[in-house]
Amino acid sequence: MEKQGDTRMDKLTDLLKEANLAYYMGEPFMSDREFDKLAKIANYTEVGTMGGRIEHLFPMYSLQKVFENEHTEKNPLAKYSGKTIWTPKLDGAAVSLTYCRGDFIRGVTRGDGKKGLDITENIKNIIPLEYDFNKVHQCITTPRPYSQITGEVVAPKSIKNSRNYAAGALNLKDSDEFKERDLTFVVYGIQPANELTWSEEMKNLNTAGFNTIIDSEWHEFPTDGMVCRIDNQIDFDEMGYTSHHPKAAYALKRIQKGVETTLVDVIWNVGKSGVVAPVGILEPVDIDGANVSKATLHNMAYINSLNLEIGCKVEVIRSGEIIPRIVRRVY
Repeated sequence: MEKQGDTRMDKLTDLLKEANLAYYMGEPFMSDREFDKLAKIANYTEVGTMGGRIEHLFPMYSLQKVFENEHTEKNPLAKYSGKTIWTPKLDGAAVSLTYCRGDFIRGVTRGDGKKGLDITENIKNIIPLEYDFNKVHQCITTPRPYSQITGEVVAPKSIKNSRNYAAGALNLKDSDEFKERDLTFVVYGIQPANELTWSEEMKNLNTAGFNTIIDSEWHEFPTDGMVCRIDNQIDFDEMGYTSHHPKAAYALKRIQKGVETTLVDVIWNVGKSGVVAPVGILEPVDIDGANVSKATLHNMAYINSLNLEIGCKVEVIRSGEIIPRIVRRVY
């Protein structure tokens, strides 16, 4: 007979695995400190504790999101008169690569945008380990001797749960197993900026052997909207940043289409901070290849705003998210 304590630890271990995957995918839902404390309780020793996290050379910001139905009114670059570039927003696992004078040094997952996990041994199997530094960064001033190249590790959309497949592969301890995965690294950014435009540097990186987001439309990989950015790198940096995103780029997102199911029950969980929060128990439903039976309800104000009742039909979304949520009552 299974002991109740063992069952609780199994649930905690599952939560830590979910948190670790979310961290790799750049969508952490708990802090480093919370993760480490829970990891000690569960004796969880997988990669992902605070000691294994490395600071990015430059922060990996998120993108401001604008949905298709509000683009005309909320376009952040509507007043910019210079050249802008549109590219697909690939849906994989974001990483940064550090090079010194064109030689690969290390690879790090996006994590929380400031620190990520060391994936050097795995990522080096699908990227150029060196490139002609002077040729790529040809500019008037002498370029700095280092660079951070950012991009997305993606798997073909023919693979079920391709985003999780890519993110999970980065966490593999066996590099030989990683090599067997059908994965591609696609560049979408490089820092520090210089006199070259973004599109010029992407073309140079492509010539140097990198896959870049402007090489192709990448139809074989999953996408999550489009990205619009300013091409002039100097203008890009001068527009500045918020604590969350650059002001010179944004993601144009498709209107999320949810899946209908039934709200079976509501349970109350005590969070790590002691806050009691409601969780909706759902009639199991498949969303983006994942079997979903629970969804966050945030608080009573959120429940009341949607007029939710036990037994009502609800719309649930999970697109680009780890934790499903109810967005409206259907009837």
